[in-house]
Amino acid sequence: MPTARKSMRNSGTGLPVFQGILPIKRSLVSTDIVAGVTLAALAMPEAMGYAKIAGAPVIAGLYTMLIPMVLFAISGSSRHLVVGADSATAVILFAGLSTMAAPASAQWMAYAGALALMSAGLLLMARVIRIGFLADFLSRTVLVGFLTGVGVQVALGEIPGMLGFTVLGKGPVETIMNVFRQINHVSFNDLAVSVAALLTIVVTGKISRKIPGALIAVIGSIAASSIFHLHEQGVHVLGAIPGGLPTIAFPEIRWKWDLIERLLPTAFSMFVVILAQSAATSRAYATRHNERFSQNIDLLGLGLANIGAGLSGTFLVNGSPTKTQMVETAGGRSQLSQIAASAVVFSVLLFLTAPLSYMPSVVLSAVVFLIGIELIDIKGMRRVYFERPWEFWVALVTALIVVFSGVEQGILTAMFLSIVAHTRHGYRPRNAVIKADGNDGFRPVPVSVPEQMAPGLMVYRFTHSMYYANTEQLYREVIELAEGARPRLHWFCIDAGAIDDVDFSAAETLRSIAGDLKNRGISLVLAEVSEHIREELDRSQLTRLIGRESYYGTLTDVLAAYRMKG
Repeated sequence: MPTARKSMRNSGTGLPVFQGILPIKRSLVSTDIVAGVTLAALAMPEAMGYAKIAGAPVIAGLYTMLIPMVLFAISGSSRHLVVGADSATAVILFAGLSTMAAPASAQWMAYAGALALMSAGLLLMARVIRIGFLADFLSRTVLVGFLTGVGVQVALGEIPGMLGFTVLGKGPVETIMNVFRQINHVSFNDLAVSVAALLTIVVTGKISRKIPGALIAVIGSIAASSIFHLHEQGVHVLGAIPGGLPTIAFPEIRWKWDLIERLLPTAFSMFVVILAQSAATSRAYATRHNERFSQNIDLLGLGLANIGAGLSGTFLVNGSPTKTQMVETAGGRSQLSQIAASAVVFSVLLFLTAPLSYMPSVVLSAVVFLIGIELIDIKGMRRVYFERPWEFWVALVTALIVVFSGVEQGILTAMFLSIVAHTRHGYRPRNAVIKADGNDGFRPVPVSVPEQMAPGLMVYRFTHSMYYANTEQLYREVIELAEGARPRLHWFCIDAGAIDDVDFSAAETLRSIAGDLKNRGISLVLAEVSEHIREELDRSQLTRLIGRESYYGTLTDVLAAYRMKG
């Protein structure tokens, strides 16, 4: 039995195979299936819209929800991340192919398929060299800001669609400005339908979160559009959609080096967006539900999903924050929702593309608008502000960059700010002086209170790794403590229990400290030094300088040895 259990885990991760689906909780199966049906109903029109952005036929948008979704669901580690067509990668795709072929042509789609395969290759290479650790540089703080920024961007971008007209802009803010300039062109019939959809979703949500209000709005709008011929009254509908399943084949292009050189920059740009956006979304939802995930395993899933996209006549897929939130809102809690959504798309492609053509376009905009609103985490931002004001500004900057510059820039900024926040903590660690508490124990006091553990013995606790950025603080605090000590010190002990690394600059600083203390008649000793730190100090010649006898296992050992020598 233990052998079988071991075989069901991904090597090197400790995560079970099919983690996105298993274990299946019977009580949640029906909820996951309903969430999958809801995802299909909402994401199909959205995917067709992204197909237009990418210059592909609308049917290609539905293909992104077929094979790619299933491949990620069974091979990824995230229980929540939904893959599919995405606005950021669709825009990059269109820009990259705009000078190479005619949009929606066979050649265009062949190049799009090639880009999906090339991006898949980059994702699989990233899996092999294990660069999924980049997801670790996304702190909980910046994830709150990231999803809030995405929510604002999505919600603002859907306002023109709810008003019944198309307004172009380089970003949501410019789009809204253009809306005000053309407000006299609002279609009141479209606006009435979008308001009805919004009320349906909001009211059903107030009654019960388990009621699939968005699904009711979509089905109801299709029925109303068909019965009352809303398209004849000026309401924009999706229109005729061709049916049928995709053909599985390699893109029909001649793989020459000059073509690869032309496509590679676009493929790499999309790879970076997939890597960052998928990692950010997976981490955000894993954090929300206190679950484990492995970005390296997700890279495999994303690579396989894009192989499926490249071989099934569609374009690249990405981890989607909005589609993930669709499932979250509908109550889905595993990748069973994606499999259910793919089954619905499969049925639609075979039998139901005709009813879908009656769907009012504004309903899609209304649904996506509310999804964006739900992504805006005001409560989370307030909690960060009250608990960690400095980190609140990090989250806010991340959100603003997502809104004004785009998702990919926001993700890169989020990673950078996470690193800055971490560096800031290590750059100025809150070190302490350790004193005896009178009950055979010890307790820390601030460095500004230079207590001695025993007359002539001071213990200084450094609370972070020692590296070049904090060596100035290390040297200054040690020398100031030694100079200001009353009575005069004989031993100065550095408690190294919290130190897990000592770089070259820090080792040089420790040698300088040892020399300066020796000139003052003070011996430097160290306590609670881990084995690997001791090896680093041996290599840096500090051990030779202070002597092997200057290392002690515990602070109790230091105190006992000092009293014996005193």
